[in-house]
Amino acid sequence: MREVDLINIGKIVGTYGYQGMVRIIPWTDFRERFKKLKTVILWQNGKGRKVTVETARPHQDVYLLKLQGIDSREAAQDYRNALIKIDESQLYPLPEDYYYHFQLQGLSVYDEEKGLLGELTEVLETGANDVYVVQSPEYGEILLPAIKDVILEVNLEEKIMRVSLLPGLIDFGG
Repeated sequence: MREVDLINIGKIVGTYGYQGMVRIIPWTDFRERFKKLKTVILWQNGKGRKVTVETARPHQDVYLLKLQGIDSREAAQDYRNALIKIDESQLYPLPEDYYYHFQLQGLSVYDEEKGLLGELTEVLETGANDVYVVQSPEYGEILLPAIKDVILEVNLEEKIMRVSLLPGLIDFGG
């Protein structure tokens, strides 16, 4: 089990009650996923272990999980700050032309006129639309708005993104 193959969906921030329930801060837009999870991977100190989810329920701004083998408040405290991860097969399917951030990071970004721009290294969430950060050896950091006028194609199999730069996105300095 390699961490690079897993997706973070939450973090244990504390305990709840005396029977080993843990409080999870969800790191997902699909909070309802916790109710349907059968197993998760507890990741702590560079190691992961698969555990069965016995129960899950929302509570205020967190989720409460009862994980098999964690049966006391003291045992649950040992997992404070552990990450809750899943493998890709457990991801919620997204509508067509929507992608998880981790799927986009590392894509080679090509402009239809300038060719290879660089690598998509980060996705910034803004109010209106996401912004893709592309590190370019030739142009430096490029910020691409994630809108249909700019993003022409995403091909995860080929690990490429084709774009059409809006005027002014790359400053040539004269």
